[in-house]
Amino acid sequence: MKPVALITGASAGIGVELARVFAANGHELALVARRQDRLMALADEIAASGRPRPTALPLDLERRDAAAMLAAELSARGLEPAYIVNNAGFGLSGPAAKLSRDEQLGMIDLNVRALTELSLAFVDSLERHRGGILNVASVAAFLPGPGMAVYYASKAYVLSFSQALHHELSGRGISVTALCPGPVQTEFQARSGMHLPNAARMLELPARRVAQLGYDGLMRGRRVVIAGTGNRIAVFLMRFVPTALLLAVVDRRGGSAGRQ
Repeated sequence: MKPVALITGASAGIGVELARVFAANGHELALVARRQDRLMALADEIAASGRPRPTALPLDLERRDAAAMLAAELSARGLEPAYIVNNAGFGLSGPAAKLSRDEQLGMIDLNVRALTELSLAFVDSLERHRGGILNVASVAAFLPGPGMAVYYASKAYVLSFSQALHHELSGRGISVTALCPGPVQTEFQARSGMHLPNAARMLELPARRVAQLGYDGLMRGRRVVIAGTGNRIAVFLMRFVPTALLLAVVDRRGGSAGRQ
């Protein structure tokens, strides 16, 4: 079985940049997202650069059978994951009691359940290749999130789960890293309707830089990567800010929905 890096949410934003970074470092890829046209365009671009053409697997990871379908598709192609990159996710802005419960449960299905299932489904092949798992969380994981309550909570889960899994799997030669970006100008941010104050915009990083930091952290066996010096300082300072004040600051936003 040929080892690949399996990257979800690879149709836009950080996911596209993660695919480019992994390809540039010699990894063969299997790319997963809902939009087949974008996956094929990215596969064409990577192949045109002289790298092996990625395998494109269009799939909605909210499906309960998604992990089983991925395993079957990879096996049929003689592929198995050496790395899993769980980047797919979406956010909804607005009061939790007013947003669609079905859409919020769908967010949990993608951001939490699918990420958990994919992190655990291929442990044996990850161990064979002494590979790893890169789970994309957020600096939102360190905050309460009024106005995006379920999204923030889902990222807190990703951070906690990834740190625990890092400890559990280290003895099997598998690295697990939680990547925590701050503001990033991507399609996800635009669609989520997040309205950032000017101070937060100073912490923005390009998606390519975030992807490179995540890749480097995974390869170095780091448990958590907070992308950018400014974001690391901000997360450190949050420890000393009263929760009531954090709640008030985070609540100064509005919007609709976004997906990556």
